[in-house]
Amino acid sequence: MLDLSGATSLETALRRSLEWLRANLFSSRSNGLLTVVGLWLVWEIVAGFVDWAIVRAVWNGEDGRACAAPGSGACWPFIKAKMGLFMYGRYPDAERWRVNLTYALALAGLVPLMIPRVPGKLWLTLYMLVAFPVLAFVLLTGGVLGLPHVKTASWGGLLVTLVVASVGIAGSFPLGILLALGRQSALPIVRWLSIGFIEVVRGVPLITVLFMASVMLPLFLPPDVTIDKLLRALVGVALFSAAYLAEVIRGGLQAIPRGQYEAADALGLSYWEKMGLVVLPQALRLVIPGIVNSFISLFKDTSLVLIIGLFDLLGIVQQSIQSDSTWFSPETAATGYVFAGAIFWIFCFAMSRYSALIERQLAGSERR
Repeated sequence: MLDLSGATSLETALRRSLEWLRANLFSSRSNGLLTVVGLWLVWEIVAGFVDWAIVRAVWNGEDGRACAAPGSGACWPFIKAKMGLFMYGRYPDAERWRVNLTYALALAGLVPLMIPRVPGKLWLTLYMLVAFPVLAFVLLTGGVLGLPHVKTASWGGLLVTLVVASVGIAGSFPLGILLALGRQSALPIVRWLSIGFIEVVRGVPLITVLFMASVMLPLFLPPDVTIDKLLRALVGVALFSAAYLAEVIRGGLQAIPRGQYEAADALGLSYWEKMGLVVLPQALRLVIPGIVNSFISLFKDTSLVLIIGLFDLLGIVQQSIQSDSTWFSPETAATGYVFAGAIFWIFCFAMSRYSALIERQLAGSERR
């Protein structure tokens, strides 16, 4: 006998696919027209990018002359030649293993911490919040344990981007929680100070905060006291992000039903027990998208440190394009910016997808 089960399954899948297309993309004449126009635009953009980045791209060369031929596409030899500069800045070549080891130590703690089913979350959290910052500071800065000292002025590229973003996120999150709680505090002084800080910081752009930290702050210090420029930028970025994050968290606190507060009070919990065990876990769960959105914005805003003389990934790419005439060609600038944009997109997209995963898992636990 002829087995028709495979053909039947194929026909069912085809019928369902056609029904989905009809219901979602061609439900009416206007929707069908928009679908066709949208597909045409996607084709034009994707086909043009593939043609520039792959088909007409230059893959080998010693300088910009290899990419100067008419009709050439992306100049990938420029990225290859400058990869070390883009990743480490001017960090000494012989000491770059310290940066790689710092990345490895970060991944060793962060990856298992992000996987829900991995045990020992408390120890991993303590490692990331206490031990890792000390190890990273010792490795990257040096000056102890026989490690040569490397000034932060030599740092650059992706290293500065990750340092500013990670310190900004780690510093702004707890500070944002405290500011959100302070804004709702029953103590007038605490409430007014929190409101004043949030409104003042949110009322100025990050560029102004960085200028204040880099230019104005030294004017108020004694002549013999100096603070590292990178440290000033880290503090400025963390304070700026904390003000915005506080408003996101405050929205979550306001969404918690009043009965939750009253139930915690009925159990005799103190203020910090009530917030830490009852209110904040629920509030933070509600505003996960807003929190991650703030972190993504912070990651992208790290490129603004260029204005105070710190060369992050985008800054070092731009400097390499403008200062190195060896690689001058019509496509060098576009290739460098596309490379920097791709790196930023990878990190931001990863944060977005991870937050979506956490939301689905929390929603599943609530249904159970």
